[in-house]
Amino acid sequence: MLKVTEKPGIISFAGGLPSPQTFPIEAFADACEKVLRGGGVDSARASLQYAASEGYRPLCEWVAASLPWDVSPDQVMITTGSQQGLDLVAKVLIDEGSRVLVETPTYLGALQAFTPMEPQIVGVASDAEGVDVDDLEGKAAPTLRTGASVTPEGPRFLYVLPNFQNPTGRSMSEARRAALVARAAAIGLPLVEDNPYGDLWFDHPPPPPLTARNPEGCIYLGSFSKVLAPGLRLGFMVAPKAIMPKLLQAKQAADLHSPSFNQRVVAEVLKDGFLDRHVPTIRALYKRQCHAMLSALRTEMAGLDVQWNEPDGGMFLWVRLPEGMNATELLPKAVEHGVAFVPGSAFYADHADPRTLRLSFVTATVEQMGVGIAALARAIREQHGA
Repeated sequence: MLKVTEKPGIISFAGGLPSPQTFPIEAFADACEKVLRGGGVDSARASLQYAASEGYRPLCEWVAASLPWDVSPDQVMITTGSQQGLDLVAKVLIDEGSRVLVETPTYLGALQAFTPMEPQIVGVASDAEGVDVDDLEGKAAPTLRTGASVTPEGPRFLYVLPNFQNPTGRSMSEARRAALVARAAAIGLPLVEDNPYGDLWFDHPPPPPLTARNPEGCIYLGSFSKVLAPGLRLGFMVAPKAIMPKLLQAKQAADLHSPSFNQRVVAEVLKDGFLDRHVPTIRALYKRQCHAMLSALRTEMAGLDVQWNEPDGGMFLWVRLPEGMNATELLPKAVEHGVAFVPGSAFYADHADPRTLRLSFVTATVEQMGVGIAALARAIREQHGA
């Protein structure tokens, strides 16, 4: 996909990449200088040395203090991107043949992280408000393990992105969050809550996290990629104290620790409320670009049976093509017209909808939105014979 989007003249709505316009380059330049020069030689050398697997303590403390429930820094682990958090969860909680539940559709990177452990990945029905709690209870019913053991065993966890989900852009309602947490707690189902996009709301912040409602029943993943820069490869995990030793063991086996220098630079950038000043500029940019894409869709898709949602934050929106069309088959035609997207089928654990596709509105300019969506509409008309 990235190779396709690198072709000259292609307008890409495909990549899940933050806009490089949002990267705070000057803040990082100042922070690098302070880390290497401001604390003396010993401090500079420490920033370039091996360090604790849990993470740089001041950064762990910042994470703990930033969350809207009572979190000890001892429950925080700094990860090499939140993607590593998914990998560690998979290594600790999944065995071959065990069941894992996910939303329908769900984040492709999670499916990629879970698959090497060879679980049964089961999609739970979902709608515009999030996970269908009744379907969840049915999918979470215990089953008998094959082989010598006949002990009933339910799924290991439900993986969920409540805020501006990748790929759909939808957010879980307050009522659905409350119902999901209550039902999961009642049936003893752990939740793995992934929240890389939660700060990217346009007008109103999303409801409190699932983990805030039942900290002992959840593992929470966060990221610095969407609010600072993805090239840092820094995220974090918050987990109940009982499971942290196993997660730490998996972390040590994977990479010993996330980069010391990067952690110290981020901790320096975050001082004095930097995100309170910086993130609103990201929200304003993404809101403007999202509205430009929605306006173009309303204009260019007129007369076509194309459906889409209208997210109130994040980076993506979700499109459904007319009856009989296939987004994967449409993609080459779209590229011929100079526009790229991601077919939706890759985001399903099972029973994929071939008519779906994901559009990202954060890297193309407002001016490119109209051109790119017009090109997509032409490709749909040609492919569909409309």
